[in-house]
Order: sequence, then C-alpha cells, then structure tokens
Amino acid sequence: MASALPRTFRKMIVSKLTQNFKEAVTFQTVPMLKPGPGDLLIRNRFVGINASDINFTAGRYDPTARPPFDIGFEGVGEVVDVGSDVQKFEHGQGVAYMSNGAFAEYVLVPANIATPVPATKAEYVPFLVSGRTADISLQEFGKLKAGETVLVTAAAGGTGQFAVQLAKAAGCHVIGTCSTQSKVDFLKSIGCDRPINYTEEKLADVLKKEYPGGLDVVYESIGGPTFETCIKSLGFKGRLIVIGYISGYESDQGFIASVLNTLPQRLLSKSASVCGFLLFHYANRYSESFKRLISMYEDGKLKAAIDNGKNNPSGRFVGVASVVDAVKYMYTKKSEGKIVVELNPEETSKL
Repeated sequence: MASALPRTFRKMIVSKLTQNFKEAVTFQTVPMLKPGPGDLLIRNRFVGINASDINFTAGRYDPTARPPFDIGFEGVGEVVDVGSDVQKFEHGQGVAYMSNGAFAEYVLVPANIATPVPATKAEYVPFLVSGRTADISLQEFGKLKAGETVLVTAAAGGTGQFAVQLAKAAGCHVIGTCSTQSKVDFLKSIGCDRPINYTEEKLADVLKKEYPGGLDVVYESIGGPTFETCIKSLGFKGRLIVIGYISGYESDQGFIASVLNTLPQRLLSKSASVCGFLLFHYANRYSESFKRLISMYEDGKLKAAIDNGKNNPSGRFVGVASVVDAVKYMYTKKSEGKIVVELNPEETSKL
C-alpha cells in the first residue's frame, strides 16, 4: 500500500542539452509521488535502454525542450498506488508502460497507457519500444510477402532481433548485419538465414555477390555508409525503412549521408521507396501491437533476448545510477539483444 512507501526516491533528469549522455544527466532525490485520479504509481523493476536516449538528451526530438526534464522511455514494474478513478488495476499488479520519465525508481503513469503483464520480468521490456518499432514499421511500410529478401542492419540489437524474427515469420529470407561471431551465432539461433559479420565481410560485397537481384525490404538503423550501401542494393520496388541512424547519434551534427545527392535517381530507376518511422507517431497502434507480440512470445513463436551487462566489464546493470553505464555500453557494440537495467529502490536509495 502507499502508506508503506518510502518518503523519497531517486530519479534521473536531463540537466544539460548534449549528446554526451553522462554530461547531460544528473540524479535527484525527490519526494514520493501521489497519483492523480486516473494515474498509477509504479515501482519500476526493469527499464529499457535505447540508442535514441542520447537524441533525447541532445534535444533532437523536441527543440523547444529546456532542462531540467525527465528521461527514459519504457519500463516494467508493479502498481503500488492507484488513483481514485482507476478500476482496471490493483496494488501489486505487474504492468508495462511506455512513458517519459522511466529512469526513476518510481513513476506516475496514466492508467490508460499501462498494460497488465503476467509477471514483472525483464523479458517484457523489449516489446515496448523495440518490438513495437519492428512490428508496426514492417506492417506499415515493409508490406512483407513470403519469399522476399529482407536485410536487417544491427540485427542482433534490441529492435533488430524482432525485425529478423517477424520477417522470418512472414516467410522471408533474412540477412542480418552484426559485429562479432557471438552475434552471428545469436542471429542463427533466431532464424537469420545469412548473418554478416561486417568486421570480417564487407556488406556491399556480400550483397553484390549473393543477392544480385537486389533487396526487397531493408530495416535500417545505422545510417552513414551502411545507408548508402542499402540504397544501392535495393531491388525493383524495394522498400527501405529508416528507424534510426545510430552512426550519427554521438556526433553534434547528427546524420549526414552523401547518398542524398543521388537518392532521387536511385529510387526512380527502381520504383523504390524510402520512409522514416518514429514509433511515437503511431500511438494508436501500441495496444494491438504489444498484445500481438506478447501472445507470440507466450506461445513460443518469438524470442526476447535481453542484455543486462553480459559483456560489460563492471558487471550487471543494477540501480538507476547504472543507466549511465548502460547507455555507454550500447555504443561499444558489445551488447546482444535489448539492454535492460534492473532497479531496486531499497538498494539504489543508499547510493
């Protein structure tokens, strides 16, 4: 019950606009929150790390944003207090949510955007942002057909893992890029037909030699030279979905691609298309997508790999303060699956 809650808790805020995450954020100890009539007070147990967290600290999503403001997109936890008008949720119930401010030990979330989950476990976190991004974008723009060839860049990452599996479920031949042999093995385990370790093979050479007919669909999150290669490798009526450009996130200039100078003629000659996808523009699809993904997961038709510091020299990510290390870890290219931080208010309040 709310009466047993601590009087204060820890949370992370953005105090400076910069793509350098460590410099952008600070920690605060704040009074415990009280839910409004339609709110849930959630004790966070697991929160997800996204490449775009540093876009948020840089102010790229909302140029009008001025520090200080909250950060963190997604979490799974348990309800510890409910507003007077809330009927659907009970104390102790496991919930998943996508809402700004997740990098905190406790968070207030409108009840109408929270989704009940069977248990408060880390494996549900990847479906919120990463899984939905793959699911909705491939449905909206991929228009996958059985027998088509699909390339997923950063295929062993949080969202790439779902793009691979959903494309395979649609009957497609799937190519996936990654950076280590361990990730090659992981991609094979989730059904990827042709993993490409780009530290040992050149993507452009593999595509030219093994897929001379071109690619039907590309799920692209890298940007830069990789984006150029993907554009050049599109086949007749090929579709390229841009869901990110991580190669430019750590730069203060963002995404610059020389291919843009020749993009019109490359697309026109193949009746190909390029589209951008930002999950936040598809809020009306959140519920159906999450339920579909969770159903596939519970039925054993979808795997959700998480990484809580598997290859991190300092070990597992535990506590809100470890979010800084988890974001840094994402850019080392050592992670496999969705990076998740475990929060334990009793422990982190002592930091």
